[in-house]
Amino acid sequence: MADLTALTAAQLVAGYGAGDFTPLEVTRAALERAAAAQERTGAFVRIDEEDALRRADASAGRWRRGEPAGPVDGVPVTVKDILLQRGGPSFKGSWTVDEAGPWDEDSPSVARLRESGAVFLGKTTTPEFGWKGVTDSPRHGTTGNPHAPGRTAGGSSGGSAAAVALGAGPLSLGTDGGGSVRIPAAFSGIYALKPTYGRVPLYPASAFGTLAHVGPMTRDARDAALLLDVISGPDARDWSQLAPVADSFRAALAAGTEGVRGLRIGFSPDLGGRVAVDGQVAAAVRAAVALLEELGAHVEEVDPGFDDPVESFHVLWFSGAARVTQSLRPEQRERLDPGLREVCEQGAAYSALDYLAAVDDRMALGRRMGALHERYDLLATPTMPITAFEAGAEVPAGSAHTRWTGWTPFTYPFNLTQQPAASVPCGVDGDGLPVGLQLVGPRHADARVLAASHALFEAGVANRVPSPVS
Repeated sequence: MADLTALTAAQLVAGYGAGDFTPLEVTRAALERAAAAQERTGAFVRIDEEDALRRADASAGRWRRGEPAGPVDGVPVTVKDILLQRGGPSFKGSWTVDEAGPWDEDSPSVARLRESGAVFLGKTTTPEFGWKGVTDSPRHGTTGNPHAPGRTAGGSSGGSAAAVALGAGPLSLGTDGGGSVRIPAAFSGIYALKPTYGRVPLYPASAFGTLAHVGPMTRDARDAALLLDVISGPDARDWSQLAPVADSFRAALAAGTEGVRGLRIGFSPDLGGRVAVDGQVAAAVRAAVALLEELGAHVEEVDPGFDDPVESFHVLWFSGAARVTQSLRPEQRERLDPGLREVCEQGAAYSALDYLAAVDDRMALGRRMGALHERYDLLATPTMPITAFEAGAEVPAGSAHTRWTGWTPFTYPFNLTQQPAASVPCGVDGDGLPVGLQLVGPRHADARVLAASHALFEAGVANRVPSPVS
């Protein structure tokens, strides 16, 4: 029998239907990988073997009867510990969260997975309240990179990225407020999509407001489309959710490698010279863009023409962090990640006028990107200008920056604009550390981003990133 943990969710579902293996067999194998991933990288807050096996057994019964509950029935999944999952605590990486709960509610995306029969393996690590682009927290320690545990997995969905990369379930739910599914996807060699804001309902509402998205973290674009079909189901608790799409996201992938033929792609290797990109990263990304051109896309180098919006992002992000911790007592505040405590103090000092000025800047950036997408169907950039650096640090050694936004200039702008953006694994550097290509679409063009990503997978781009599983 093939290694069950190497199969995608789509392959697992097909195998269940054909009777080639059962959800119980797959779940037992995934739980073994989860334990190994935890030992190697510290990817998990908890692994719930008893619940996973119970859900897998129930799924096996449905498949025997030919009555699967939904598109991911019996598929092992993991959930970032920012999202609520009933039956256990969501610590959010913080000692300030009371384990007692009550924990009697699922976030919308978790609820849709539960209804579809998914098998929950456990909750994955996050920095405290998801505040930064690497994954370490006072409560759960540091999450290492699946390819090199002494390096960071990225963040804030680092545990999810490590779990998927190491075979602990092919699907994971992450959140992204400034790059938090794309950063760890690029560093860990997996695929991730930040959908258009509102495409996946979110509850409770994020303190980071309309910067925060829920997105799929998977091995390939087909699985991301499958997962997005499930989690984009409506939920009345999110007043800002988008209306359902007319067709499934999986249907958008039907053209395979032809899915990019004729697309106009603007390629910005360094945002008009504003970003210094590592040479090996630049070469891998350029090769992936050349592959898009070989597949029939029309590629043109472009400068998106915007200044770094980091200060406006900081106003929105840091004030959100201040809001999240506003009710903490002084003794609780002392237990926060020191970096988080600093940004909360900065965020609390902003005025309402500062906030509204940042919103104005955000709207101007959105208009500029709207105009760019009248000329280009997609924008391609590196996901990250560097590969994974030392685990446990917010910034690389020797960096001139003090905050994580200093080394993530390609990701947070598109949280400000709420556009769909994906990271596609496209190569490795000389140390074997993965590189990601970012594909950005106009708002509501999630299917287009997925189709272009899928074309790259079909053309073999991900083969340039070896599996970290030995």
